[in-house]
Amino acid sequence: MATLTKKRKEALSKVDNDKLYTLNEASSLVKELSTTKFDASVDLSVRLGVDPRKANQMVRGTVTLPHGVGKTVKVLALVTADKEAEAKEAGADYVGLDEYVEKIKGGWTDVDVIVTMPSVMGKVGALGRVLGPRGLMPNPKSGTVTMDVAKAVSDVKGGKIDFKVDKFGIIHASVGRASFDADKIKENAAEMLQTIVKLKPVASKGVYMKSICMSGTMTPGIHIDPKRFIED
Repeated sequence: MATLTKKRKEALSKVDNDKLYTLNEASSLVKELSTTKFDASVDLSVRLGVDPRKANQMVRGTVTLPHGVGKTVKVLALVTADKEAEAKEAGADYVGLDEYVEKIKGGWTDVDVIVTMPSVMGKVGALGRVLGPRGLMPNPKSGTVTMDVAKAVSDVKGGKIDFKVDKFGIIHASVGRASFDADKIKENAAEMLQTIVKLKPVASKGVYMKSICMSGTMTPGIHIDPKRFIED
């Protein structure tokens, strides 16, 4: 059995597992608990009352966090030659088509987001076996398959993220870094949660947002009251 470190014991002692915190309290507490030498990620896990096996209960969307995610997002734009300059000006880290398709076929996936155009999805679609498991496959619903390549790239660079409920009915998303002010963590998390609320499927019955947990890298989870986060 693993032995708890002194720091872990101290962190656990600061979290009341029987309490449902407000979003404001959780945002301050997660900073206090984060003692890693690197700038830890702050994440949300939201358990929904949906059955993701049913198409009419799938929850998927995008959100632009007001303060970004706190890390540099590497963007690959798979575009035709006439769109390359547009993608580069918007801030894409890698721009091209055939050469990157071949690199990806060889196993290269050193990017965070891929933006492309409808006209080249025939080539990009063939990369599904490589990109799909890594969550990198472009999708029109997330705005990463579009003719407005410049806007898509600038949105992603500006803090836009996409999310999807997993097979267990849970959405996992990063909402910032431990170095952020507590108010920025709170505002990012609130934007994320309010977007999820707006996406409630009509077919979803009963309690929609069952639980919310905020945590930092290597910190205990802090449970947030689903009924109070909007009022907080």
